Amino acid sequence: MSTHRFILEPYKGVSTRHTCPDCHRQRCFSKYIDTEKQIKFPEYVGRCDHEQKCGYHFTPRDYFEQNPSEKEKFTEDSFRSYTPIKEVQPIATSYIDLDIVNQSLRSYPANKLFQFLSAQFGETETLKLMKRYKVGTSKYWDGATVFWQTDNQNKIRTGKIMLYNSETGKRIKEPYNHVTWVHSVLHKGDYNLKQCFFGEHLLPEDKSRPVALVESEKTTLIASYYLPQFLWIASGGKNGCFNANSLSVLAGRSVVLFPDLGATDYWQSKIGLMKSYGIKVQMFDYLEANATENERKEGYDIADYLLKVKPDEAILQQMIRMNPALKILIKTFDLKLISIQQGTPQPKVSPPKKRGFRL
Repeated sequence: MSTHRFILEPYKGVSTRHTCPDCHRQRCFSKYIDTEKQIKFPEYVGRCDHEQKCGYHFTPRDYFEQNPSEKEKFTEDSFRSYTPIKEVQPIATSYIDLDIVNQSLRSYPANKLFQFLSAQFGETETLKLMKRYKVGTSKYWDGATVFWQTDNQNKIRTGKIMLYNSETGKRIKEPYNHVTWVHSVLHKGDYNLKQCFFGEHLLPEDKSRPVALVESEKTTLIASYYLPQFLWIASGGKNGCFNANSLSVLAGRSVVLFPDLGATDYWQSKIGLMKSYGIKVQMFDYLEANATENERKEGYDIADYLLKVKPDEAILQQMIRMNPALKILIKTFDLKLISIQQGTPQPKVSPPKKRGFRL
């Protein structure tokens, strides 16, 4: 009989195997339980059965180290009796060479997204945004954009390549969805991808500003221009980065969630996990509650509302007049909108040049 107090839950059918919080595979995750039934660990405390492909293992000891107040409830004997059933060495995270990244940080006039944003904000401000967020240019598709996922150690996890319409700013989805990954294009078959938030590298630079989390990388650029009171980052999709490893970088931060229309319920379900990491979470769901049918059909997010505002007008009054939802946003979070450009003339967009970076 085991003398360990904290053990992996014994197998008693599929109901005792769960979805891994890291790789998201179903029925492969074993939770830790307290044999004395005094503590119920959070959902992410456990081990993935896919030791080679995933390797996720968050032990009770890890949990108590992050939550010392919980540890104080138990005697030292509880921890002496605890040893993990099996320690799994996680596979090292793979990274993209910085030379490849640096080569992409040029040829912006040929970049379709740069052309679109420049028409909204001017080339100077758009260039600042792209440099700040490490957004590059690729010729995998002519004029494509590379959103580099740079972690809080300034290491490049991967890059997402996407093609946009320079007139509308929308993604090109016909005749197929133009999205791929740098590590795939480079044919790195043994690449161990561990995604991080887009814009994560900015977190250590400004630890006081509240963080705003959206889905889309493009939305991050647009929202950071209009509402610089927040430090904007992106999950990269509805399901992206809602796992224990990724969320740990937000521990102790104030975070406001801005889900796309249709994703609010799912993001709401992740608030408990985020709070368990000491993240102070708020949800801005006014858009979900008040969107029109057409806006829902189009899958609007906050950037779609912000882009209706002309930067060289009186921003605060214009935003409130055109988008009542933003009045609630400003009031809820006590924002003071900064006037941008102050009516400075916007330079014209340069024509595309036949240069770029092929991945």
